[in-house]
Amino acid sequence: MTALGCASGLLNAGFFMLWLAFGELQAKSVRDKLFGGILEKDMEWFDMRKDGVEALIQRVQTQIRELQLATSQPVGFAIQYSVTALAALGLAAFYAWDLTLITLATVPFSGFVLAWISARMQPSIDAQSKELTKCSKYANNAIQAIDTVKCFSGQDFELWQYSKAVKRAAKYYLLQARANAFQIGFVRFITLAMFVQGFWYGSHLVQTGKKNAGEVLTAFWACLMATQAFEQILPQMIVLEKGRAAGATLKAILFQMESKRRVIMQGHLTPSFCEGDIEVRNVSFSYPSRPDHLALSNASFFFPARETTFIIGRSGSGKSTVGNLLMRFYALSSGDIFLDGHPIQTLDINWLRNNITLVQQQSVLFNDTVFKNIAFGRKDWARVRREDVSCAIETAFLQHTLADFPHGLETLVGAGGNAMSGGQKQRVAIARARLRDTPILILDEATSALDYISRGLVMEAIREWREGKTTIIITHDPSQIAENEYAYILDKGVTVQEGYRGTLEKEPLGPLAINRRSFLNEDPLSSLPDPQTQLSNVPAITASRPSYISGRSDDSLNIRYRFRQTFAQSMFSASPDNQEDVEEAASSQHLIPLISPAIFSMRRVSGVPRMSPAPSWSRTKPIQALDSTLASQTQEQEMRDVNLINEWHEASEIEAGNHPRRTARTLEAHSKAIPLDTRGPLKGKLPRRHRKPTKAEKDRRAAPVKKILLTVWPALSWRQRMMLILGFTCATVHATATPVFSYVFAKLLSTFSIKAHRSEMALKWSFSVLAVATCDAVASFVMHYLLEKCGQIWVDTLRVEAMKRMLDQPRAWFDRDKNKRSKLTDSLDQNAEEMRNLLGRFAAFIFIAVLMTTISIVWSLILSWKLTLVALAAAPILYLLTRSFETVSGKWESKSNDVGLSCASIFTETFSNIRTIRALTLEGYFHKKYLKSTNRAFKTGLQRSLCSGLFFGLSDSAIIFVTALIFYFGAILISSKASDVELILTVFAMLLFSIANVNAIVGLIPQISTSRVTATRLLRLSSLPYQASHEHTGHIRLSEPGEIVFRGLNFNFPSQPAATPILQNLDLILPARTTTVLVGASGSGKSTLTSLILGLYATQPGQLSFSGYPIESLHLPTLRSLISIVPQTPHLLPATISENIAYGLPEQSSHASASSVRRAAKLAGIGSFIRSLPLGYSTLIGEGGTGLSGGQAQRIAIARAVVRKPKLLILDEATSALDEESAAGVRKLVKRLAEQGVGVLIVSHERGMMEGREDVVVLAKGEVVERGRFGELMGRRRGELRRLLGEGMD
Repeated sequence: MTALGCASGLLNAGFFMLWLAFGELQAKSVRDKLFGGILEKDMEWFDMRKDGVEALIQRVQTQIRELQLATSQPVGFAIQYSVTALAALGLAAFYAWDLTLITLATVPFSGFVLAWISARMQPSIDAQSKELTKCSKYANNAIQAIDTVKCFSGQDFELWQYSKAVKRAAKYYLLQARANAFQIGFVRFITLAMFVQGFWYGSHLVQTGKKNAGEVLTAFWACLMATQAFEQILPQMIVLEKGRAAGATLKAILFQMESKRRVIMQGHLTPSFCEGDIEVRNVSFSYPSRPDHLALSNASFFFPARETTFIIGRSGSGKSTVGNLLMRFYALSSGDIFLDGHPIQTLDINWLRNNITLVQQQSVLFNDTVFKNIAFGRKDWARVRREDVSCAIETAFLQHTLADFPHGLETLVGAGGNAMSGGQKQRVAIARARLRDTPILILDEATSALDYISRGLVMEAIREWREGKTTIIITHDPSQIAENEYAYILDKGVTVQEGYRGTLEKEPLGPLAINRRSFLNEDPLSSLPDPQTQLSNVPAITASRPSYISGRSDDSLNIRYRFRQTFAQSMFSASPDNQEDVEEAASSQHLIPLISPAIFSMRRVSGVPRMSPAPSWSRTKPIQALDSTLASQTQEQEMRDVNLINEWHEASEIEAGNHPRRTARTLEAHSKAIPLDTRGPLKGKLPRRHRKPTKAEKDRRAAPVKKILLTVWPALSWRQRMMLILGFTCATVHATATPVFSYVFAKLLSTFSIKAHRSEMALKWSFSVLAVATCDAVASFVMHYLLEKCGQIWVDTLRVEAMKRMLDQPRAWFDRDKNKRSKLTDSLDQNAEEMRNLLGRFAAFIFIAVLMTTISIVWSLILSWKLTLVALAAAPILYLLTRSFETVSGKWESKSNDVGLSCASIFTETFSNIRTIRALTLEGYFHKKYLKSTNRAFKTGLQRSLCSGLFFGLSDSAIIFVTALIFYFGAILISSKASDVELILTVFAMLLFSIANVNAIVGLIPQISTSRVTATRLLRLSSLPYQASHEHTGHIRLSEPGEIVFRGLNFNFPSQPAATPILQNLDLILPARTTTVLVGASGSGKSTLTSLILGLYATQPGQLSFSGYPIESLHLPTLRSLISIVPQTPHLLPATISENIAYGLPEQSSHASASSVRRAAKLAGIGSFIRSLPLGYSTLIGEGGTGLSGGQAQRIAIARAVVRKPKLLILDEATSALDEESAAGVRKLVKRLAEQGVGVLIVSHERGMMEGREDVVVLAKGEVVERGRFGELMGRRRGELRRLLGEGMD
């Protein structure tokens, strides 16, 4: 047996290693193929993802994980047990083939039933996958738009829709669990009951002398071994089914990648030189998400080589579409585009994009250093040196910005460049374009976030750089056009005007003329003649800029003037209010679905009634502080606190109530966690690379199973706790059923040797076997289903609790590297699914094994304490090996998860920014980066399989050595006549039975380790401090913000403690109900100041106050309900337009009504566009919905801000993406609000937003350097404002 133990150890180690390696190989293969396949998909494929690209990516990562888990141990065990079953059946057939067939006669029927049940599980698996994709989508968007969620108090809504999706996913999983439990119970019954029919036929064989009793018993036991081996596969069925479903889905995606590649996008022509002549001839195009709307309609342009040409137009006119088509992001619907006379579709795509640079308004930066983000402009980016980028830095005027960064060019910009302001990101993007220096440059609103003087300086630098090169500038700001530069004017996808600036300004209805008059504070509409009269005087076609074919004439300074009656009314005049009112009355039904429960009326501090916003815009006096004791009048359901392990030392206790099926408050918990210090610096300096965790952190990665399972009881209601108790009671019944069956079955077989009353005894014990089989089957079904259900409830409770606590964390928490969006969503999705197995699959199995082992050991001690003690003497060695196996498995599982997350992070970053990556032809770089990451993950997986397999082999072989020791000492006892043979054999059976149970537990250790590691990560989130940040320190509620005072304010973002403070000793008073304009260069702290006003970041006590009350004493949700913000980069949620506008408002609020939503859209100048959509206000937008232009998104954000009727409106560069007409509408809105006593804080670089203002504050390097009326400040010869606007330079 010693030799057998050695051989068994080696074979089992090899078995374990190879199957784990096989799972890793499957994961790597799918990852690589998927990445490569998706990388080749056109933009239409990305646009048509119903739930958005990021939700799809997150779901794909989970499916890869499910495939890997299924193809590792479960498949190996399934094959092992299948071989065992076949071998046992072969043995049974050898001794009695006819008895074997009779015994297994019910197997075909059973197979049909099991196959039918498995088929019924598939729709539930698919439906659950869809709902989990929605969960990921909701969580991903809530975390991505955390500023919007907090500013508009949308936490309750986000939590509600997430919990609803979680409950729907749980419903479909419970259908799977029920089906799987029925399979297990059914097989259990068939397994035990089949021997009754076999017994009767075996009796016949013995009576007729065809077989002796020994042959019949051998056949019986062989059949029993076969059925038990098959039964061992069933607990793995859900894992195998989910893996099969995941594999089928991934296979379908891969098939789609290979079968639906668009040949139309291919081209092979690579000219030796790019001159830069571009002709767009009669092009029509519609985006895949809006096939019924033409973004361009029979549009024609000519961009001559070595010249600068402008495209201007209002938001949504099709300007950016031109750039997208020139980059060949999309295929043309009709028409042609020629580059140097070559049809663009015939050109090699890489050659084309290496000769064209597109800089978009939303400048995308990658999660790397500033230097590397600039270096990505060159194909040979790896060879770029610091001195190579100096010219690019000067062109973008990036020197001063870099000087303020803690590590200069080596400063990490964060995911998406979130560590930089909008203007700083645009500068880096321009520097990248300068280093790239292609023959053709397209700037799409590339300087919209820069202040006036910076914009002018950058534009002049760009003109100097681009002299003699083809440059296309897309903008809504005609002031950027020089006198001798050519411009096209677009409206609704049609080229309506074109010509040189000087000529266009002479046209009374032209946008340049209107723009010019608007800066003279004239009403641009007052001098407009009647459109009908004007149309009669417009020539049909005049001399125009010639096409590419005819060449260009220097004398063609006239314009081709296409003008329609509707254009005069839509582009250069305000929307007719009376017409909109009529249309509003006709379309007033079902704008906002009744979706929100009583959550929206709940406040985040229970016991204090929500103060509804004031019903009108009239002036009101600030109320005195409410009794702060109201905020502490809360009673929560008492429950058990459980300490949870936490690798970040966030010691906390969670208390959970009922399952979240009623309100968002069901899981309200009283947290005693250590509050997060959002003001203190992070440990260590800003790293250039991820800091390697210390040994102590590694050791704390996975919580013990006991501590994890202790969180189950508090998460359940009393009814659910009864289900849990019933589940473990049935587990006890199931555990006792095995020895009872053995006893009854032995009695049944003993009737072979009975002659008197043989039939009666056989009938008695046959019915006893059927009774035991029935009880065991029912117990198995109830046990598996109830524990899976309790496990699902437990995990869903923690999911919702984690989501609630994450949304409650201060804004600084989301800036930390360990709290990346991909990591958080992965914890809520994949980790939760794996965590459920601890209770649903493993807890019952371990409980049964421990119970049966305990019974066997106690029984053995009673029968032969000597032999039992000898066996138990080896227990410490077995425990040591098992614990070592568990520790090694957990350690490597954690490492594998980390590298897997790294792969997922690169996957997400690549396809979230696919447009920029393609524009820069960085597909190869990110493909190599991803392959390097998957190779590292595969290497780590192989090391994990090697170490885990080695310790599995040691643990398994140790059991055989213990078995040999038991037999050896038992033989000594028999030879010395200390015990009789029958007694020793009985103890042998009991101890071997116990060893078998221990062996089964050892086989589950890797899967348990996987669930344990993932559970720890979810528990970290569910045990985060709740209501412990600066957002919950105050209880005073104001009716309006009142006077806002900054006193000696110093501030820097917690994620950048080593950087130069953004705000330095700031003293500033913002009077109540006044309009104030904040002006300053990019990075001067303007947007940071607005974030502090909204309480997104903590300030030092006493440095910021409202109406005389320090912000730390105020109830922030109430304060935020009085303030609305329009951010520079608005984030639209994946919902309808009406839901986006009414976001965060209680359903019962009058502000959330359909009429209020329409009125807000009208004020924002977006009403006409919304009504033009087929579904109107019910149109889905955001990720996975209808695509909107930057200006359209900004106007919806304005509507979202004004619908709340705030007491203070913050406009942070709210007109940066708007055309002059729309910007004039915003100015008119500000004027109206000011007249109604609403305070307005404007952050802007636009002169039009400053003109006529009584209070203009100029910031520089975080300090107030100038303040006064606009005219007064402009009158200062060397004033800072005058300098910023480009008029103070000698």
